[in-house]
Amino acid sequence: MGIYLNPGNDGFWTSVRSKIYVDKTGLIAYTNELLNTEQKYICVSRPRRFGKSMALKMLAAYYSRGCDSRELFSEWKIKNDRTFEAHRNQYDVIFLNMQHVLIRAGDRSMTDDLEEAVIDELREAYGEYFSEKETVLSAALERIYVNTGKKFIFLIDEWDCVMRERQEAEDFQKQYLDFLHNLLKDQPYVALAYMTGILPVKKYGLHSALNMFWEYSMTDQGFFEEYTGFTEEEVQALCERYGMDFAEAGSWYDGYQFTKFRHIYNPKSVVEAMLRRRFANYWTSTETYDALKIYMDMDFDGLRGDIVQMLGGARVRVNTLSFQNDMQSFRIKDDVLTLLIHLGYLAYDSSKEEAFIPNREIAREFENAMSAGGWAEIMRVLKASERLLEDTLRCEEESVARGLDKAQMEVASILTYNDENSMGCAISLAYYSARKDYKLIRELPAGHGFADVVFLPRPFCSKPALLIELKYEKSADSAIQQIKDRQYMQALEGYSGEILLVGVNYDKNDKNKKHSCVIERFLYER
Repeated sequence: MGIYLNPGNDGFWTSVRSKIYVDKTGLIAYTNELLNTEQKYICVSRPRRFGKSMALKMLAAYYSRGCDSRELFSEWKIKNDRTFEAHRNQYDVIFLNMQHVLIRAGDRSMTDDLEEAVIDELREAYGEYFSEKETVLSAALERIYVNTGKKFIFLIDEWDCVMRERQEAEDFQKQYLDFLHNLLKDQPYVALAYMTGILPVKKYGLHSALNMFWEYSMTDQGFFEEYTGFTEEEVQALCERYGMDFAEAGSWYDGYQFTKFRHIYNPKSVVEAMLRRRFANYWTSTETYDALKIYMDMDFDGLRGDIVQMLGGARVRVNTLSFQNDMQSFRIKDDVLTLLIHLGYLAYDSSKEEAFIPNREIAREFENAMSAGGWAEIMRVLKASERLLEDTLRCEEESVARGLDKAQMEVASILTYNDENSMGCAISLAYYSARKDYKLIRELPAGHGFADVVFLPRPFCSKPALLIELKYEKSADSAIQQIKDRQYMQALEGYSGEILLVGVNYDKNDKNKKHSCVIERFLYER
C-alpha cells in the first residue's frame, strides 16, 4: 500500500465508521460499466464539501489491488450488484490529490515533483520493466503495460486547484493540462480516469487539452445526480433518526435540482445540523463571504439586478455555455453567474436554463456579502422587512403601503418598476424576513391563473398564510377581487386555516401615494 499507488481502503473505512455515513456505493456500479470503454474518462465537478473526496476514497477502497475490501462493503448497496466481485480489488490504482501535490512542490515544478514521487512507488512493484533513469510517468506506465498487460485506474482529486489558486499563471495552467493530456489521453494503460474538482475542464485556444473527458457538472450531473449530494429520502431518514424537523431541513439546505432528482441537499450542512441538533450556517462558514462578494461586485451590466431579483425569490435566465471554466476569464454577466452555480452559491434548473438562490443558508451568505458594503439600499430594505411583515399581520393597510413605497425607492436604482413582474420581485424582497417562518412561492399556479406572491407557513409556524396579488396602475380592490374570482386559495395544497388576502396596486402617476393596499382575513377550510 502506498501514498499514490494502491492507497488501500483506510480512507473509506474512516468514512463508514463515522457517526453519519449515507450509502453512496451505488456509484461503483456506474463506474464499473464505464471501465475500458470510450466513456472511461470522467470529470465530476461540484462545490467544495459536497463529498468529492469521500467518493474517491470509496473507489480507491473498491478497486485497489493488494487489499481485500469484501467485508468493508458487505453492509452497503453495491454488494448486491452483479459486477461487485468481478472488479473488486482487481486494479492498480494511482490516487493523486493535486492540492497536496501543489502545496508540497513549493517552488519546484509541480508535475516534475509528482512524476518523481509516483515513479518511486511504481519502481518498488514494477521496477524491472522500465529504466532506473526513467523520469516520465507516462513512459514508465507504458513499459509496465507492454510487459504485463496490466491497466491502471486514475483517481484525481482537486484536479482544478491550479486553475483556482494560480489564476494568473496561464503558462503554468497550460503546462499542467498538457501533463494530464499526455498522461491519460489515448493511453492503453488507462482502464478508468475519474477526476473531481469544483470547475469543469478548462478551455483554452480552439480546443480543450482534456477533451476526452465526459463532463458531469452542476449544470448537468447526468447519471451522477443521485451522488451529488443527499437526496430527499436520505435527509428524511436522517431527520427521523436524529429527531430533526424535515421541513426546516429543506428550507435550510435543499434547493439544488437536476433532471431526475429535483431535491438535492448540501451534505456538509445536513450532517452538521444532525450531529449538532441545530439548523444553522455550516457550509458557508467554511469560507469567508469575501469569496462571494468579489463576484457579486463585478461591474457587468445587469448583474446587480439579477442578484437582487434572485434574493427576492425570482429566477433569472443564464447562458452557461460561454463560461471558460476558470475564475478570471469573465466577459459577460452570465459567466459570473455560471461560476456561482459551479461554486454552489446558485442552483440551476437546466430544463429552463434558470439560476436561483437555493435555500436559506445561501441567502444568508448573500446577505453577509451585501452587508460588507456597496449594497446599502438593499440592506435597508431587508432590515425594514420585519416591520413590514408585522404591519401586514396586523392588517395595517396604510403602514404596509408606506413600507412598500420606501422599499420601492431603495431598489429603484437597481430594479425598474414597470410591470407586475418587477413589482413581484421588489415586494418579495420587501418581505424578506418572512422566509424564516414561510416558504416563498412566486407565480404559484392557482385556480384559473397564477398567484403573484404566496407565503405559505412552515409546519412549525402558527402564523396565517399570505396570498399577495399585484396590480399596476389599477386598484388594490381589483387585486382582492381577482384572488376571489379565480379561487387562488385552492392552490395552497394541504393548508387549512387563516389566510390574509393582500391586494397591492402601484400607480406611478400618483406622486403622493404610489402604493395602495387592501388586506382581508379569510378562513380557508378544506
